[in-house]
Amino acid sequence: MIMKNINSMTLYVPQMNCASCVAKIEGAFEKLSLPSVAARVNLADKQVQIQGDISSVLAIATVASVGYDSELVLDAKLASENKIEAERIEYRTRIIQSMFGLGLGIPMMLWGLLGGEMMVNNPSQQLVWGGMGIVTFILLVTTGGHFYKGMWRALKARSANMDTLIVLGTTTAWAYSMLVVIMPSWFPAETRHVYFEASVMILGLINLGHALELRAKGKTSEAVQRLIGLQSTTAIRLSDSGDEEVEIDQIQIGDKLRLQPGSRVALDGEVLSGESNLNESMLTGEPIPVSKSLGDTLSAGTVNGNGSIIYRVTAGLTDTRLSKIIGLVQQAQTSKMPIGRLTDKISAYFVPVVVIIALVASIVWYLAGPAPQISHALVVLTSVLIIACPCALGLATPMSIMVSVGRAAQMGVLIKNGEALQIASKVTTVVLDKTGTITAGKPSVTDIHLVDGDYDDERSSQDTASEQLLFLVASLEQHSEHPLAQAMLDATKTRDLSLVEPERFNNIQGKGIVGMVSGVELAIGNMSLMTMEEISGVDALQDEVQTLAQLGKTPVYVAQEGRLVAVIAISDPVKSDAKDAIAALKRAGKRVILLSGDKQETVQAVADEVGIEEVIAGVLPEQKQAKIIELKESGEVVAMVGDGINDAPALMSADVGIAMGDGTEVAIESADLTFLTGRLSVLADTFALANASMRNIKQNLFGAFIYNSLGIPVAAGVLFPLTGILLSPVIAGAAMALSSLTVVTNANRLRHVKLTR
Repeated sequence: MIMKNINSMTLYVPQMNCASCVAKIEGAFEKLSLPSVAARVNLADKQVQIQGDISSVLAIATVASVGYDSELVLDAKLASENKIEAERIEYRTRIIQSMFGLGLGIPMMLWGLLGGEMMVNNPSQQLVWGGMGIVTFILLVTTGGHFYKGMWRALKARSANMDTLIVLGTTTAWAYSMLVVIMPSWFPAETRHVYFEASVMILGLINLGHALELRAKGKTSEAVQRLIGLQSTTAIRLSDSGDEEVEIDQIQIGDKLRLQPGSRVALDGEVLSGESNLNESMLTGEPIPVSKSLGDTLSAGTVNGNGSIIYRVTAGLTDTRLSKIIGLVQQAQTSKMPIGRLTDKISAYFVPVVVIIALVASIVWYLAGPAPQISHALVVLTSVLIIACPCALGLATPMSIMVSVGRAAQMGVLIKNGEALQIASKVTTVVLDKTGTITAGKPSVTDIHLVDGDYDDERSSQDTASEQLLFLVASLEQHSEHPLAQAMLDATKTRDLSLVEPERFNNIQGKGIVGMVSGVELAIGNMSLMTMEEISGVDALQDEVQTLAQLGKTPVYVAQEGRLVAVIAISDPVKSDAKDAIAALKRAGKRVILLSGDKQETVQAVADEVGIEEVIAGVLPEQKQAKIIELKESGEVVAMVGDGINDAPALMSADVGIAMGDGTEVAIESADLTFLTGRLSVLADTFALANASMRNIKQNLFGAFIYNSLGIPVAAGVLFPLTGILLSPVIAGAAMALSSLTVVTNANRLRHVKLTR
C-alpha cells in the first residue's frame, strides 16, 4: 500500500450504488477540513478521484468512516480489467439471485391472483405457510444478503442508504407474515394475510434491475476502456545482448525500443531511425496516417504501419500523452455540473425523510384507515420504502456526463469538467484566433510568379522553370533562420528536390539574404532589399504583388544577376475544413468572430475565405482578453478557440476556453476543452453534443423527480379514495428497478445521437 502523500489518486468503491452514497463519501472528505483536498465521486464507475495533499491511508480510512470498503487504483489498465471481471461476476450473481427470487415469488403471486388462499385461519394453513416462510427467509438471506450487509455498513457509520430502504421494506413484509403464521390469534381474521411473495418478488425484481443496469453501465465507460486498452503491456527493448521483450513497467526514460510493423507504440518517444506511417486516429480522431521519420515524436497507443522504427523513450508510463488523456477523461466523468448539485443536496437527506414518510403514512392508515387497518398500514409502509429508492435520481446526471465525455473523446475532444459541458450548451458567440486555429500555423509557398521571358528554353515548362528557381532559392535559404525560409525548404521536400551548398551567403537584417548558388548571383527578400541592391525590373510584377497583399499573402522578391525574376507568395494556409466548420456554426445559430493580432489586411483575407463577417485585428494578448470580457458583459456566452501562449488569457477569461491540441501546452492547460487535432470540423459537433447532453440530463432528472414525486404519494395511498386500490409492494419494486434502468438506457442514447445537420 502506498503511504506517501500524492497530488492525485483514485479509489475504487465496489459497494457504492446510490446517490446517498455519493453524498456521504463527498461529505466525509469535506469534514476533514483540508482546504487543498477535494473528492469527486463517479457513481457509474464506482470510483472516487481525490486531488490534494492527502495520504492514501487517510483517504481509504475516510471512505471507511461512512461504511464503504475501498482500494487504491495504481494501474489504470489492471484496475479496468479487474472492474470488468468483477462486474461480470456480479452480473451473473444478480441474474441467478433474481431467478431464484422470481422463480418462487411469481408462482406464489399467481396462486393468490387465481384465487388461492393467502390467509392463515387454521393449523394446516399455519404449517404450509410456515414452510413457505422458512423458504422465503432462506431466499431473503441468499438473494438479499448484499442489501443487509450494505445496511449494516451504513448503520455502523450512523447513516442510511438505498439498502436501508430495501431491507426495511422486504423484512417488514416477511416479519409481519411470519407473525401471522406463528400467532394468528393476535390478528383480526380479516388481516391474517401473508406477504411472503412480496418479499422475494421485490428482491428478485431489484436484483434483475441491478443486473440490467450493470450491463447498460458497462456501455457508458466503453470509451475510457478503449483508451485504456490502447496501452501496451510489453515492448521490444534494444540492449547490448540484442532485442528483448520486456514488461512496460521495466522500461526507463532514455531506453531504445524497436517498433515493428503493425505494432502499437508502447511509450511516448522520439524517432532515432527508420520511417513509417502511424495511425493516430485512436487518440486524435484524425483518420489519415501520419508520416514519422528521424526526430519526430511518437505517442503511446498509436499503431505503426508497414515501416520499422527505432525510438527513444521520452516519458514514463504515467506521463504519456495517452495516460494524460485517460486521466482528463476520467476527471471529467467524475466532475459535477451545476444542474446536478441539487440532486446531491436532496440525496443527503432523502433516505431519512423517506423512512419518516413511510412510518407516518403507515401510522395514519393504522389509526384512520379502513379495515383491515394493519394490512393496509403494512402495504403502505413497504411500498413507500421500496418505491422511494433514489437510484434513478443519483444516476441521472453522472450517467449522461460519462457517455458525453466518452463520446467526445472518440471525436478527438477532451472535456476537462462537466461544468464546461453545461456552459458549452449555452454558448452564443464563438471567438476564433487566426494563426494555428483557422490557419495551419505553418507558413508555406502558395504561388510562384515568374517574370515573362526569363526562361526561354522551349523544353522547360512553367512548372520546370518554377522548380529550377525554387532549387536556387532554397539552396541559399538553407542558411537562413527566418520563418519564411523554412517554407521554401518545405516546398522543395514536396517536390523532391536535392539542394546544394551556396558558394556565398550573407544575411541582411530586416531585408533578406544575398549570395551565390551554382555560380548564380541571387538576392531574396523584401522591396527594401531590392532597392538597396538596385535591382532592375521590380515593377514587372506589381499587379501580382497587390493581388497577393489583398489575399493576405507575403511576397518574397527574387532577383537573379541584378534583375527581378520572380515573386514567391508565402502564406499561412487556411485549414481545409475551416470554411465548412464556420458554416456549421452559423447554421447552429452561433455568432462567429475572428480575433487576431495580425494586420487587418491579412486577417480580413482569411475571414473572407472562410465566411466570417466580424473581424477584430491587430490586438495584443491583453486586448484579446479585454474583448472577451467585453462580449461577456454585453450578455454573450463566449467560447474562445485558440492555440498559442498569447491566447491563454483570453481562454481563461472566456465562459468556455477551447484549445487546439496541436497548439502550446499553456493554451491547452488554460482551456476547458481541448481538440486533440487541429481539425475545426469537430467544433460544431462539440456544441451539438453539449446541447444533446443537457437535454438528456434534463430528461433524466425530470423522469427521476417525477418518479419519486408521484411514486411516494401513490405508494402512501393518496389514490385509494378514488380507486379503492393500494399500490402493491411488488409493483413498487418493479417500478424502482425500471426507473434506474430507464435513466441508464436514456443516457446511452447519447452514444448514437446524430450531431451534424
